[in-house]
Amino acid sequence: MTSAVVETAQRPWGRLTDHIGLGVVSARFGRDLLEEVLNRTERREKRSRRLPAHVMIRYVIAMGLFFAESYDEVMRRLVGNLRALGSWDDDWQVPTKSAITQARQRLGPEPMKALFERAAVPLATSGTKGAWLARRRLMAIDATSFDVADTSDNAERFGRMGSGPKASAYPKLHLAAIAECGSHAIVGAVLGSCRTGERTLAADLTSTVGPGMLVMADAGLYSYDLFNRFAGTGADLAWRIGASVSVGHLSWLPDGSYHALIYTAGLSAASRARLAEQAKAGHDVPAELARRVRVVEYTVPDRNLDGDLIVVITTITDPHEIGALTLAEAYHQRWEEESALDEIKTDLRGRGEVLRSKTPDLVEQQMWGLLLAHYAIRALLLDAADPAGYDPDRMSFIKGLRVTRRQVTDQAAITP
Repeated sequence: MTSAVVETAQRPWGRLTDHIGLGVVSARFGRDLLEEVLNRTERREKRSRRLPAHVMIRYVIAMGLFFAESYDEVMRRLVGNLRALGSWDDDWQVPTKSAITQARQRLGPEPMKALFERAAVPLATSGTKGAWLARRRLMAIDATSFDVADTSDNAERFGRMGSGPKASAYPKLHLAAIAECGSHAIVGAVLGSCRTGERTLAADLTSTVGPGMLVMADAGLYSYDLFNRFAGTGADLAWRIGASVSVGHLSWLPDGSYHALIYTAGLSAASRARLAEQAKAGHDVPAELARRVRVVEYTVPDRNLDGDLIVVITTITDPHEIGALTLAEAYHQRWEEESALDEIKTDLRGRGEVLRSKTPDLVEQQMWGLLLAHYAIRALLLDAADPAGYDPDRMSFIKGLRVTRRQVTDQAAITP
């Protein structure tokens, strides 16, 4: 006990900021991993700096944890505990906002993106409740937007919703993301302008999915091309479609679902009918024109008071693998994606708050920091839920955030 206190109280070697840690966040994104992404993105410093790149990566994640705080206050939270522990170098001062901004500019968004792509992997284990269906990992895609600082550069890069007098007050960054339903962890993300359609952004998420997954998405993301693109990864799909999407009924199945064709856009009614007849006769249809799927239709009266029909198409064509009722119940796990995005927008960022970075590169850097902070907290909650046999859905994200924030301050003097 005594030796531990003496060791903690010793003045640290090297630069003070080399001793900045983020508690559980540092455990998730270790120093070796930071050095790897800095090497890969060629952001390693050529000379010694007061705010080295590996420190700035952690600082940007801390900005996500303490979103409402000023830049210099975030730094004070990271190093403030060092003074109380007698580890503060008398010659060292908290960097100014200008110095922090310059260090963020040197870092750029690339290392933050690379760290997310390298570290944000599915978390659920075989025993994680709510994470699996028929040996398939449940995943969900969704998209949302974030208000960013109203500068000319941000407006040019990200655009505004609407035009003229009806244009949005702030430029908006558009985010398409894929989340693991069981853990609520976001494991893939694409950033872009609000002028870029969510289907276009979502197309770049295919690298994050593959065999052994069941990927779900809402009707707004459906297109024939995008559905086929995700199906081509080897993952199974369960996507809702809207009333405007034509399906060609082929045959009823014992569980009340049915086989059908979906069609590429622009086909005439006569062409669709001809392709359906070919499929009913047992002939193959051209993949560029149509695809055989299974359709599950149902209503959810307690959620949808109007009784609108929910139509989900799936690549799982055998009803004995996953029955219609089971698939319908699983599809509503897709709401976990919306919950994950809401945790970022409401709990981390704060409801109605703006990403205040003034330049597009720093906006993207800040967004990757938010995603990394969210991932670290979700990993912490899963680590707590699994050994206890809890469903991670029962774990409070806000409580996890509070624990993480406390550890940022309490463990600031622990060398990573």
